[in-house]
Amino acid sequence: MSATGFCRDCLTISDRARDRCAACGSPRLLTHPESGGLTIAHVDCDAFYAAIEKRDNPALRDRPVIVGGGKRGVVATCCYIARTQGVHSAMPLFKALKACPEAVVIPPDMAKYSRVGRQVRIFMQELTPLVEPISIDEAFLDLAGTENLHRASAAMILARLAKRIEAEIGISVSIGLSYCKFLSKLASDLDKPRGFTIIGRKEAKNFLRERPVGLIPGVGKTFAKRLAQDGFRLMGDLQSADETQLLARYGMEGRRLWRLARGEDQRKVSPDRETKSLSAETTFENDLSAEEDLVPILYRLGEKLSLRLKNAGLGCRTVTLKLKTADFRLRTRARSGFPPTQLSKRLFEPARDLLVKELAGSAQATRFRLIGIGASDLCPGEEADLGDLADTGVEREKATERAIDSLRARFGPAAVLKGIALQARRKAD
Repeated sequence: MSATGFCRDCLTISDRARDRCAACGSPRLLTHPESGGLTIAHVDCDAFYAAIEKRDNPALRDRPVIVGGGKRGVVATCCYIARTQGVHSAMPLFKALKACPEAVVIPPDMAKYSRVGRQVRIFMQELTPLVEPISIDEAFLDLAGTENLHRASAAMILARLAKRIEAEIGISVSIGLSYCKFLSKLASDLDKPRGFTIIGRKEAKNFLRERPVGLIPGVGKTFAKRLAQDGFRLMGDLQSADETQLLARYGMEGRRLWRLARGEDQRKVSPDRETKSLSAETTFENDLSAEEDLVPILYRLGEKLSLRLKNAGLGCRTVTLKLKTADFRLRTRARSGFPPTQLSKRLFEPARDLLVKELAGSAQATRFRLIGIGASDLCPGEEADLGDLADTGVEREKATERAIDSLRARFGPAAVLKGIALQARRKAD
């Protein structure tokens, strides 16, 4: 499609390079020489939670909106007006309000957001069965082979999708289109909101050359700092390196970095994307430091995590403790190697041991604003809590938890309280 493009507003096809659409005058024209052969897309809803709140309350349209929880919470998301004032996701709410005091703060309504997310997902699945959800508001799509069905290129199909979401759901999306997942994800972030960016094969290496290594999935701040110390600040630095050198220095991760920095990504779009972990956490209204305060709350979170594992039909072999200090420093500690479980007591016990050890290792009483428990190294639920000759009590534990879960499902979470659970409910709820 070297000279042919289309208008993203009215979808009129044009065979000449123009600044504006000849039919509607819009400047949102899309033209790319490789677009006809690209089929891997990433679709990301713009400021999802805030966009839904603005849709449902038009009086908020021109006001900065922050979606977040409680005075001790953080920003879940914010609209683009708030972002111009320096507000961003995961920012402590008090800092966000200091940067943008006129912002309207709205508590999250996850049930509503989930309903809208499902609507968007259905629209995607009507285009292709190859939809891989990444979160409630974003997904990869593989549109290969759908051109004849929809009588249009992948780019046109996606533009129609964006228009339909705006017209029927009332929110906007940004789209990245490329030949692989890595580049389509990067592309969708380039022109928000209501963006549509295409990255072709011929331009990929040049496009990536001046981008920071921190844009590579899995490269967090700590690893990016290490890479920079080793001379790899930009993806171009990785492109110039020898693959075997990176392999020797960083193991298989070095090979992955080298390949992604060159735009080589063989991952397929998988509609059956495997769940990697489950977790439960809570942020306190006031910082806590005492073991007697933290342990009951951790117990209640262990119950929540247990129920989530059971509902998902999963067991786990690794439990992770998550703590965030009063100055927003994150600490994670993990225990693994135990038989697969989904029982709340068996999730709580290693997490409690990690917590007690962490508290004992602090030179002074560290105050925490958040605690969480996570389950990973997952397996099918039928492989969990099988017991053996040395573990004869597991069947009794399973029966007890089934009874408690059943009563709580019928009469509410406070239907059964005993021992530490009673303390947990008082502190966590």
